[in-house]
Amino acid sequence: MLYLPFNDPDAAYKTVKDFGDKKGVVGFMVTSPRYKPVHDNAYVKTYALLEEMGKPIAFHAAYNWHDQSLSLTNRFISVHALGFMWFNMVHMTNWVINGLPERFPKLKVMWIESGLTWAYCLMQRLDHSYMMRTSDCPSLKRKPSEYMREMYYSSQPMEKPRDRSILEATFKMINAETQLMWSSDYPHWDFDLPSVIYDLPFLSDSGRRNILGGTAAKVFGLDPKPVKKIP
Repeated sequence: MLYLPFNDPDAAYKTVKDFGDKKGVVGFMVTSPRYKPVHDNAYVKTYALLEEMGKPIAFHAAYNWHDQSLSLTNRFISVHALGFMWFNMVHMTNWVINGLPERFPKLKVMWIESGLTWAYCLMQRLDHSYMMRTSDCPSLKRKPSEYMREMYYSSQPMEKPRDRSILEATFKMINAETQLMWSSDYPHWDFDLPSVIYDLPFLSDSGRRNILGGTAAKVFGLDPKPVKKIP
């Protein structure tokens, strides 16, 4: 996946146009600490081009300790825990509430390295507000959570609550068996082994296969067949 220079909308469009059809390019990625809203009209032509090419766009979470709100934290663990969710939550909210899933229904959107619980939480919050202020979202034809369940998520760093039923509910909310992709983030200190997925008793065999590679093969247009070893 190629990095998109998102701070320059024209450069982002040119990057997709110049490299979207190159061999080995499976999609494009935005680093999430951004202060220009994703629904800005300047990005519309880029989203349209990505949809036309069939290439996904991913928002890769990170933190910015200089952000005005996150600068209030005084420990790395604090900014890490909050920052990796915060920026993706903002972009997801703008993406859905401003009707981008309706404008680009075939555009595959992925959210990377925010864990999973933020999506579960945001679905409930947005649905709750939407039902009381539907007029604020004139372009939506469905609840926000319904659009979010059609997007894709990476597993890392996957929260591991002691009560496994909480994790099971989270998987159910995001349609994990078809929308989640395992990622390791190795060699970072919070990396995940494939066993964090494989050992979950509530997943079906097909769900495990999808999360551990099948869904990624579909989204990125990869051949899921094993590579034959040369003798």
